[in-house]
Amino acid sequence: MTGGGRAFAALVAASAWFGLAVQAGATLGATGTALAALWVLLRYFTVLVNLAVALAFTRLAARPSPAPPALLGGLVLNALLVAIVYHLLLAGTLVQTAQEKLADLFLHGITPALVLLFWLMRVRRGALRYRDVAPWAAVPLLYFAYALGRGAADGIYPYPFIDVGRIGWAATLVDAVLIAAGFVAAGLGLVWFDRRLAGGAAASPR
Repeated sequence: MTGGGRAFAALVAASAWFGLAVQAGATLGATGTALAALWVLLRYFTVLVNLAVALAFTRLAARPSPAPPALLGGLVLNALLVAIVYHLLLAGTLVQTAQEKLADLFLHGITPALVLLFWLMRVRRGALRYRDVAPWAAVPLLYFAYALGRGAADGIYPYPFIDVGRIGWAATLVDAVLIAAGFVAAGLGLVWFDRRLAGGAAASPR
């Protein structure tokens, strides 16, 4: 990866780390202890995805070799899922402090946009495969299982569309299936788009 690519990766990492730090500060203020704040933060798909982005792009910025295209494709899809679900289903429904709004701006807006731009500008084209979609789709499915398991244990669900206590199991499973189906469709679309951009031949890493 060129110096410009590593600088771009550092920018993406900084955006993700900043959003996480702001959200961690807000959560710490609400919970009172670092351990309680960490337990709350790790409940959210947004936090887990942004943490994965922060770690992956920190590594990209520190080393010259490019990351596997399939890994970056998965990060793009999950970051876009975070942004789209938030803006379609959650934005405007939450009562937030100024600090929480700033965190949301980065976690749900700026960082996902930067991840997408990095993929468009700095990742070689034509490297994604349709078989990559299955492991990508496993990420939100595993998260659903994790979130529902935690919710069943303590009665707290991270998002209203998977809140079993409020909407019931049937509606929760329908929501999960719809989101998973949309994610798979988006993954297939990303692979198609990548091949379309390649014009039938993969470009060199940039």
